[in-house]
Amino acid sequence: MKNKNAAKDIIIITTGGTIEKTYDEFDGSLENRGTSIKNRILSKLRLPYTNIHVFPLISKDSLLMDDQDRELICQTIAEQLHKNIPIVVLHGTDTMALSAEYCFCHLKSIDMPIVFTGAMIPMGFEDSDATQNVTEALLASKLLKPGFYISFHNQIFEVPHVRKNKDKRTFEEI
Repeated sequence: MKNKNAAKDIIIITTGGTIEKTYDEFDGSLENRGTSIKNRILSKLRLPYTNIHVFPLISKDSLLMDDQDRELICQTIAEQLHKNIPIVVLHGTDTMALSAEYCFCHLKSIDMPIVFTGAMIPMGFEDSDATQNVTEALLASKLLKPGFYISFHNQIFEVPHVRKNKDKRTFEEI
């Protein structure tokens, strides 16, 4: 009999984006400087039934990403699939749907959910949506059937029919 209280593994692949931007008080810049997901979000969540494995991949604003970056994300997901555990990808919102669709088109046989998420406001800011979006993506990755998804603002969108709505500052189905 399977232990329902056993901790489940989830992989988090970090790619940068607003969700991971940090403020430098010396020069006033807001930039991607590497992942801080463990210190800023995961250490604040109570996850007794979840083992998180973080893979910092790139640290880039998604507007600066190109197909080489998307291929790297896709290859990294492919390399992790043999572990047979859900994957959450932290990504900038501007091109998240494009990267998720790229992976959807290039990875055909997946046995786990792959959930992309990001934030409109960087973690560390009082009104950030980062913690909410990461928490929801982690839970979604445990519950969804295999496929590619975007989890954002308490919604799940199945890839490829999703886009960012800049006016509403969220995502929507198309």
